[in-house]
Amino acid sequence: MSDEFVVPDYQGRCITNLVPSIYRSLASSLDPSFAGKVDDLLKREGIGESQAGSILPETLDGIDSVVLLVLDGLGYRQLIDRVGQLEHIAQMKLEMVHSVAPTTTACALTSLTTGLAPSRHGLVGYRMRIGSAAIMNTLKWATDRDCSVKVPEPKTLQPHEPFFGLRPMVVTKALYDNTGFTKAHLRNVRTRYWRTLSQIVSTVADLRKENERFIYLYYEGLDTTAHEYGLGDHYERELEFIDYLVGQLMKVIGKNTALLITADHGQVEVLDPPIHLHSEILSKVLYQSGEGRFRWLHLKVGKTDEVASLCERYYGDLCRVLTREEMLEAKLLGPSMQPEVALRLGDVALIATKPVAFYDPCDTGPFELVCRHGALTAEEIEVPLLSSV
Repeated sequence: MSDEFVVPDYQGRCITNLVPSIYRSLASSLDPSFAGKVDDLLKREGIGESQAGSILPETLDGIDSVVLLVLDGLGYRQLIDRVGQLEHIAQMKLEMVHSVAPTTTACALTSLTTGLAPSRHGLVGYRMRIGSAAIMNTLKWATDRDCSVKVPEPKTLQPHEPFFGLRPMVVTKALYDNTGFTKAHLRNVRTRYWRTLSQIVSTVADLRKENERFIYLYYEGLDTTAHEYGLGDHYERELEFIDYLVGQLMKVIGKNTALLITADHGQVEVLDPPIHLHSEILSKVLYQSGEGRFRWLHLKVGKTDEVASLCERYYGDLCRVLTREEMLEAKLLGPSMQPEVALRLGDVALIATKPVAFYDPCDTGPFELVCRHGALTAEEIEVPLLSSV
């Protein structure tokens, strides 16, 4: 894997700019009055035309409908190594765009649906601080320490209207109905849920017959497979299934409709056990948040500089060590972070640049993860943008 440290291009070719680009494209091909409404809504969120003007392929000119398939966990670099084995995906136009920081599902999917960087929408990690000491898992929408703290309402933590209030049709797994994270990044949309895999294609076919112009479709199987089995045979078999799904979708979407495919993040195989932090560091840590490859340390008062120095000494060859202030100055999570959002961060971050993860006893699951993400290597930050036209 590469050990480069990639800062997301939030103002350019980034997933934050995909949905705004789609709406501008559809508005210009349908109804001039709708185009004005879209511009007003985007400006209300601080999304200027220059931010979203260049991300879509020029071949989308004249297209009046879009199906956007979001594949959880499909990195650009993992795809280009295997695209020749995929009959239908190989026929699509392939470009690269950036995900967001951290490269984790909660941050990236919310950036996709709101058009905003994590600094703006407020979901700043897989696990983040709420209140003075509680840590909330943003996918489960529950605390994993200090359970006496009431979990905030999704609209409180993420106040921005998904899809700018335009209420597209969303097709996603029935398991996610009415969860806190769904309410945070998909509230007030119109939804069709799938329970079997064939229903994905059948549902999209029905919606196109109903003349739905923008359909947002989410599938998580590749990420699930990579976490448990890595990037070997199981991963490639899952990619082959996705390629079959793509072929079936192409058959049913109809004329003048583009199938676009993107992802929330890529993957890195981490074959060694997570690193337990040195006791000299842990003695100054109150608790941790984030994820294994983007680990936040919440520290005792006055220990930030000392801990940052210790982390650099012990782990500087494995990760980038940044204090909260350095993170904000570099705008890694995007521009314009409000003080109440900054409080959700820790004091010192360890952002992996090698295939490692950092252990937190509160951040475990039913099996040891093989593939991970969260950091800012090219394998994690670069995701595909595929177009059928």
